[in-house]
Amino acid sequence: MEIFEYMKKYDYEQLVFCQDEQSGLKAIIAIHDTTLGPALGGTRMWTYESEEAAIEDALRLARGMTYKNAVAGLNLGGGKTVIIGDPRKEKNEEMFRAFGRYIQGLNGRYITAEDVGTTVEDMDIIYQETDYVTGVSPAFGSSGNPSPVTAYGVYKGMKAAAKEAFGTDSLEGKVIAVQGVGNVAFNLCKHLHEEGARLIVTDIQKEAIQRAVEAFGATAVDPNDIYGVECDIYAPCALGATINDTTIPQLKAKVIAGAANNQLKEARHGDLIHDMGIVYAPDYVINAGGVINVADELYGYNHERALKKVEGIYYNIERVMEIAKRDGIPTYAAADRLAEERIERMRNSRSQFLQNSHHILSRRRHS
Repeated sequence: MEIFEYMKKYDYEQLVFCQDEQSGLKAIIAIHDTTLGPALGGTRMWTYESEEAAIEDALRLARGMTYKNAVAGLNLGGGKTVIIGDPRKEKNEEMFRAFGRYIQGLNGRYITAEDVGTTVEDMDIIYQETDYVTGVSPAFGSSGNPSPVTAYGVYKGMKAAAKEAFGTDSLEGKVIAVQGVGNVAFNLCKHLHEEGARLIVTDIQKEAIQRAVEAFGATAVDPNDIYGVECDIYAPCALGATINDTTIPQLKAKVIAGAANNQLKEARHGDLIHDMGIVYAPDYVINAGGVINVADELYGYNHERALKKVEGIYYNIERVMEIAKRDGIPTYAAADRLAEERIERMRNSRSQFLQNSHHILSRRRHS
């Protein structure tokens, strides 16, 4: 992997390697873009096949956070950390304290949070060494479990997508196929059930399916059958890449709107569903409730204020739809364009400010 060539291609700012022999820490912090503000993104701990795979993952995820934060209207850039190791066996206090010191050394350029393989308890340890961490325990002024807030944002975004497809944002009577019923999706199902939607659910965990059936009267199907069920909305809420060559021909939904990350296996799959007339709510736009929620901690967490910002996901989905129609492009590309336009406006504004400042200083020197 030609690291500098990759960074140049996607305009990354910084890649930081962190090592602590005593604790076993091997971490990579990727900072993609800080035009809008400090880079915010979680810390993932995973057993990567190689160091190159870990670097690639950190870089890819950091860039994704830039776009997510930009479209969400946050004054934050994008970053991400990956720690190489088995989160079930190799965690220790020294590791996360050492990592916290590395974050502190970046002087606020990067703010972390929990992600796959890390927990609130891990963030609490990091918090002992740096203030640049969110998602810590409520005792420290945090927002607590982000799942209900993420679900609320997906619910609001789904309503906006439904309005585009059906002419109304009411979900009453709509048949919604929910793939994966974990913490976020269960809370999403609660909102959908309360509005009168009919739910079809699946999960690889039978207990999760049973909980949804009992709580919401949902219909259960096999994980392989969820794509082809008769429904109005398909809500991918588990693993990524479920919109692919195998599943697309099976889809009968008019809308795709769910909580999962990286829903399109490849960009061309976004083109395919666009050509089929399916309304797609881009994943990093609709599932931004979690990052909006933890970002509010930076101002002294206020739950009502955070929820009000999360409700804005409805309007962000509407803006994506407008750009898609304006420019004649699929919604996944429109979401990227929305993020890039906001970042570019800020860059131009800063550039103009610096030019004006330079002009004023030049006049002072020559007066």
